[in-house]
This record gives sequence, structure tokens and C-alpha cells, in this order.
Amino acid sequence: MEQIALINELRNNINKVIVGRNDTVDFLLTALIARGHVLLEDVPGTGKTMLAKTMSKSMDLKFARIQFTPDLLPSDVTGLNYFDQQENCFVLRQGPVFTNILLADEINRATPRTQSSLLESMEELQVTIDGETYALEEPFLVIATQNPVETAGTYPLPEAQMDRFLMQISMGYPNKTEELAILDRFGGENPLDGLEPVCTGQELLELRRQSVNVYVHPVLKDYLIELVQSTRSDSQILNGVSPRGSLALFRAVRAYAMVQGRDYAVPEDIKTLAVPVLAHRIITARTFGMQASAADTITRLLESVPLPTEDWGTRL
Repeated sequence: MEQIALINELRNNINKVIVGRNDTVDFLLTALIARGHVLLEDVPGTGKTMLAKTMSKSMDLKFARIQFTPDLLPSDVTGLNYFDQQENCFVLRQGPVFTNILLADEINRATPRTQSSLLESMEELQVTIDGETYALEEPFLVIATQNPVETAGTYPLPEAQMDRFLMQISMGYPNKTEELAILDRFGGENPLDGLEPVCTGQELLELRRQSVNVYVHPVLKDYLIELVQSTRSDSQILNGVSPRGSLALFRAVRAYAMVQGRDYAVPEDIKTLAVPVLAHRIITARTFGMQASAADTITRLLESVPLPTEDWGTRL
């Protein structure tokens, strides 16, 4: 299949720069195909920005980067109308959001007001400036990085902003072998400098169209909804997953199956994606002074919802 070959080529191109982190790369490719935005959260220095820039350079698309800081204004993201004295009229100066791939670096260092300037573009692929709406060009993908909320000088992203991200994933620390490989790979020239694009915008849009054809068995759909419903009735969860989350998990499952080289989904796809797609969409309750992490809560629900068994490649 042509789309499988293209996905493998993208993966191999990213691996020319990124050492290890195969699961993270697969999640990023899944979000790319599923029309979803990605939030990379980890401590500084683990390669979040490098991964985002590598993905961007692998695509023959327009790329923009915003370094979020406390003094960044919403107009610095979306753009603004300024008065041109020569033309004697107001002219739009487009902001960085008018691109295909936007790297929002350290997004939680900006104030909530500036963070929210991305809400409309992430959900509706449009930007409203001074009452006038401008459509964004497809494909449009936001790859945001953030430091853990305990880090000094950060502002937690509001729930509405978190819900716009298809996935929240972490890089994690490399093991000894991987870190030795990093020393060898980055000891001389930066491999990112010589990276060439291997996928065009039209090819990406075709991948997205093909992902809709990935077969999801009706029993698997039922399992997916049972899992989401369980987040709304669990006593340890204050706010469960919304219908937007259900759709996000469904799109991600189809895209992930394609990334794995299949034209049908299996239960393991849902189990693999449940934490990165659902955990950041719930708010857990505090009990006896303790608070279970959202990831732990989703993992517990995965163990409680019965896993169905069928021939998943068979279409009814």
C-alpha cells in the first residue's frame, strides 16, 4: 500500500534525528493523520522541540514557531490590522498562526489570555481578527511543548485548551544505549540541518482521506464508548471525557491502525491510545489528601472495562 510506504518513509526520516522514542514518533504520526494537535510535556532538555522541528522538516509544508513568553500578546499569535499611511487604509499583518505546522514552544509560559488565542484556530481552522474571520490553509497542525506545571514561571493550560489537543505525550529520559547514540549523533554537525522533506501537503491530505477507510468493528466501537462512559460515572473523576474526546479517540484509533500497517483496528489500538488521548481530558478528585494521576485513573478503567474478543478484520 502506498500510504504505508509513505508512513514508513516519514518514520525513517524522523529517526535520522531522533534516537529511540519509537512510541512517541508513532503517536505524533497518528495525530498528523487524524487531524489532531499534539501537546508534548516533559522536563527541559528531553528533545521536545527537536522532535517537533524534525517532524516539520520532514513535511514540505509551511512552518512557523512561536516562543511563548509571559509578555506575549494574542496579536503576536494571530496577527493584527495596522494603518498603512501610504495606502491610507488598514492592512492585515498575518501572525505565525497562518501556516501549516505551528510549533508553540513552551506554551504554558504565556498567560492564559495568550494561550486562548489558539482555541479558534485549533478547533475551527480559522482566525477572527477585529471581527473579520480568515480561513486557515489545510493541513494545519499545532505541536505545542510545555514544561511540567510545577516548573517556575508556568501557567497551567485551561481545560478548554487541553481538550483541543488530540494527545498529550511525553518524551521521557533515554536509556544508557540511547544516550550514547545521542552523543555520537549530535557530537558533530546537527543532523536536523541536512534533513530533507519526504512528504508533501497533498500526500498528507490523501493519508487523512485514506484513514477514514480503516475498518473499526462495531463491537470495538461499543468498547470505545464503554470506556469513555466509564470516565463519567467513576467516583474519582470530577469531569469525564466529552463527546469531543470520543470522536478524538475514534479518529486516533483509525490513524494508529494505519501507522501500524493495518486497514483495520484491534482492541490493543484503543488500549494503547487511551492514556495519551483521554487522560488530559479528565479532572480527578482528591481523596484523603492524595490525588491519583489522570493516567493512572485511565489505566485503572482499562482494567475494569471488559475487553472484547472477535475477528476484527471481518466486516459484518
